[in-house]
Amino acid sequence: VLWFILKNCWTLSCDKLNNLFRIHPSVSQALAETKPVVALESTIITHGMPYPHNLRTAKEVEAIVRAEGATPATVGVIEGEVRVGLSSEELDYLAQCRSSLKVSRRDLPYVISKGVSGGTTVSATMIAAHRAGIPVFVTGGIGGVHRDGENSLDISADLTELGRTPIAVVSAGVKSILDIGRTLEFLETQGVCVATYGASKNFPAFFSPQSGFTSAYHVCSPEEAAKLIASTLSLGLQSGVLLAVPIPEQHAAAGQQIEEAIQAAVTEASAKGVTGRDVTPFILQKVNELTEGKSLQANIALIHNNAKIGSQIACALSKQVNERTLKNETHPPGNKYDDVLLQVVVGGINVDFIAKGKTETLLFGQTNPGSVCQSFGGVGRNIADSLSRLGHKPLFISATGTDSNSDAVLNYCKHMNTCGVARIEGQSTATYCAVITESGELSLGLGDMDIHQQITEQYVSLFEEQLSSATLVCLDGNIPVSTIDYVCSLAKKHNINVWYEPTDSEKACKPFLSDAWKSLSYSSPNLAELCTMNATLGITTPEVLPSTLDEMLGVTVVLSRPLLDHLHCLVVTLGAHGVLLCGELDAGTVNLQPRKQRRVRLCALYYPALTVTPEETMNVSGAGDSLAGALIAGILQGKDTDSCVRMGLLAAKMSLASPHPIAPVLTLDSVDPNNVQAQDWPKPKFVWMD
Repeated sequence: VLWFILKNCWTLSCDKLNNLFRIHPSVSQALAETKPVVALESTIITHGMPYPHNLRTAKEVEAIVRAEGATPATVGVIEGEVRVGLSSEELDYLAQCRSSLKVSRRDLPYVISKGVSGGTTVSATMIAAHRAGIPVFVTGGIGGVHRDGENSLDISADLTELGRTPIAVVSAGVKSILDIGRTLEFLETQGVCVATYGASKNFPAFFSPQSGFTSAYHVCSPEEAAKLIASTLSLGLQSGVLLAVPIPEQHAAAGQQIEEAIQAAVTEASAKGVTGRDVTPFILQKVNELTEGKSLQANIALIHNNAKIGSQIACALSKQVNERTLKNETHPPGNKYDDVLLQVVVGGINVDFIAKGKTETLLFGQTNPGSVCQSFGGVGRNIADSLSRLGHKPLFISATGTDSNSDAVLNYCKHMNTCGVARIEGQSTATYCAVITESGELSLGLGDMDIHQQITEQYVSLFEEQLSSATLVCLDGNIPVSTIDYVCSLAKKHNINVWYEPTDSEKACKPFLSDAWKSLSYSSPNLAELCTMNATLGITTPEVLPSTLDEMLGVTVVLSRPLLDHLHCLVVTLGAHGVLLCGELDAGTVNLQPRKQRRVRLCALYYPALTVTPEETMNVSGAGDSLAGALIAGILQGKDTDSCVRMGLLAAKMSLASPHPIAPVLTLDSVDPNNVQAQDWPKPKFVWMD
């Protein structure tokens, strides 16, 4: 349960949540890869310390977080935009901005509407962190019930936020200028789990390790704290956890002097009529003056300590979640097919622009009437999308840039497991433009696919454990040759079934440049791609592709035969004619299930395509991927050969009639051959290959 809660949260981090929130690329990538991230507030920068102490402290805290193995995500508002993760320039801007506001929950609508900047308080930071999918937030101390709060009702929004936002807040307890007893009572009323970090339950009071009050519980290690957070999130209570960390002992000695200064500052604030949000900055500044800077030094020390411990907790939580990744990804709720095994898809992810002309002949060099629509594709993405809609949850490994196209495509893919998608700063997300005629034939295609070269062997090897234990790995031809060779070497070592989707006739050769192809189990080329595969192996191929169906079938059988010395099955797509299945004979059909031993006889089955009229055709970029994805789903679900192929043909038909490569309405029911009348299914044509 925990994995799916965090996974759903972290998927949000891959998206540009809306135009009011922006996630820094480093934070977005860390979350997408389920690496630890620590949220940090910014009122300490804008209102908590004078310049340049504020800037130096902010950068020191971020450095501590990085040193502990986590990614810092300082939250702030810059010109009306909530930013989760700030650049060095943005930190400097907030540190010196004299007009910045102190932004709590109530202030967010105002600062956004006015386009102004500000430092986020605990409550506003919690909101932003939760929206981004960050479960751990480190601060100095939280707000609470003010002294005489029983009369003034001056209660910090931090407390109510803890009661309704599932975030773990790591702090040095409650600021000692507040009514700590009533604050703890209020937190109990809000249902907030409060625990002291350390050997005792003594609740700290910011500058002092003891306040005279106790927490309900205590945790003694990052691992124990992480388990507490995980349990809270798993229960779905929608309330947070407060982890109170005492100030380091060496800095607590000045606590008594600071407490005396606090009492004097509180008295002066009351005498001068300082109220509301102005109280805390006034008192902290006055205390710093009265203690000759000792309170500032202690403040910085406790923030550093909180950052260190909070980062250790975030790392422990991330580790615990990632250790459950394989187990839980292979046991998705309600999925009766993935009881113990995982699928992995490694390949491209694109933003597609489909331009369809209104005439059969397109005239180059001038504007043609037509329609243009945007969709989201990439061969690997399409197959992973198809499987995700058909009862599976494959891990998808790919790469995008950090541009708006990446935001759009990852937002569209929220139903998929995109934890393996790296977002790389300075790179452009792959884009593809297809120009098709009125009948749906491809006239011209243009692609910017350079980002796919970033799906390197080194990056993919980060997922070696998942790859090595997968029941099926699907590769597309967009990825580098070295990556294909690496996965094929794992397949040979661990007896993994690998499906290769060639992508196009130029890329079809990649596994065949070495012996890597001998580790493939399945491939789904069209006839041109099948020719490339054979030519790469030095086998003679036709100079001109055949045009009639009988010639196509004859050539396909001949060219498939050499590859079946090592591959288990070839699924050769023949465009509008249908598909030819080539493989081992088993009970009068082609055996699609992973083989246990080699059979000596080979055969082929030809299945005609389902009819789609030119008027119905909206997109030709995903039909082959839809067929492959649905066919793979049928194989994984143990269906017979006819059912698997018919699932694929139905999915391909739905793709052709959809503006999207994978029809959003694709479901197991929609590709169930039993839902189509028997007379609509012609008997496949059987061909011997030996």
